Amino acid sequence: MTKIVYIAGPFRGLTAWDVACNVHRAEELAFAVAKAGAMPLCPHANTRDFDGTLTDKFWIDGTLELLRRCDAVIVVPGWEESTGTRGEIEEAKRIGLSVFYDQCELRAWLDMVGKK
Repeated sequence: MTKIVYIAGPFRGLTAWDVACNVHRAEELAFAVAKAGAMPLCPHANTRDFDGTLTDKFWIDGTLELLRRCDAVIVVPGWEESTGTRGEIEEAKRIGLSVFYDQCELRAWLDMVGKK
């Protein structure tokens, strides 16, 4: 069975440009995950144009629910300043998901558990 890997990283920014850059970085990592043989789940790409539409609570609760349905999490570099990403990492660890901070770690895990 194909592993599903959640992409955790900053979304919000001071400007629309900052948000677009955050989304792009997440998408780059998502593509790397796909090339490694897992299916990425990248909430950044799913909701890029929804900022300001509903409450933060709605989006945070929803993305955490998506995370819970994944097999692992990989973190976008630069995550340290993101309270949302820190919360995602905390939730992943709470429910026992592996959290990876670089692509080499993820590839080693995929090789160990089997990509499919």
